[in-house]
Amino acid sequence: MEVRYPKVAGTYAEPVESLALAFSSGWASGINSYLVVLVLGVADRLGSFGSIPDVLGRWEVLAVAAALYAFEFVADKIPYVDSAWDVVSTAIRPLVGGVVGVLIAGDSASVDELVGGLVGGGSALASHSVKTGTRMAVNTVPEPFSNISISVGEDVAVLAVVWFAIEHPYAAAAIAAVLLAAGLVLLWLAWRTVRRGWARFRAWRER
Repeated sequence: MEVRYPKVAGTYAEPVESLALAFSSGWASGINSYLVVLVLGVADRLGSFGSIPDVLGRWEVLAVAAALYAFEFVADKIPYVDSAWDVVSTAIRPLVGGVVGVLIAGDSASVDELVGGLVGGGSALASHSVKTGTRMAVNTVPEPFSNISISVGEDVAVLAVVWFAIEHPYAAAAIAAVLLAAGLVLLWLAWRTVRRGWARFRAWRER
């Protein structure tokens, strides 16, 4: 039976649970940081969760996150624009993942905020690298349908993992770790395919 840690004065989220949530949120932030803030903030508004920092549920935070997510929702589905936005987001996504990790650790009884920031920021940087590299590989064939389907799939994965992590942080962290490993494998396969395609193209031109 899962132990709940309600958000009341003098009570904190369980330390390992906080790290698991920081890792899952970090992985998701590397893909779509604004959606992560939006999901956690809405969850904080809808219920009392000891693991979610209250600041994420503030209306001004939700409004900014919603506006930026709306922009990214469109930009992320346009070939080349998505890669340009990924470059801009190289500093933003890991930073947001780290900040969310720090805030989550701050709600824990014994987890150092630096540790929470490193867990969140590190997993965000790793998943952002996978996303950026994969999109660059996909954009070697610049048609919109691949970008749209991949972007929608990423949004669904982020929403599902973060929402699941709120109630089941350990299971969600395991899922995020598997998805990160799968993304690394997919990235390697994608770039190997791209390199082979370019090699065949150069050989054809040299005939």
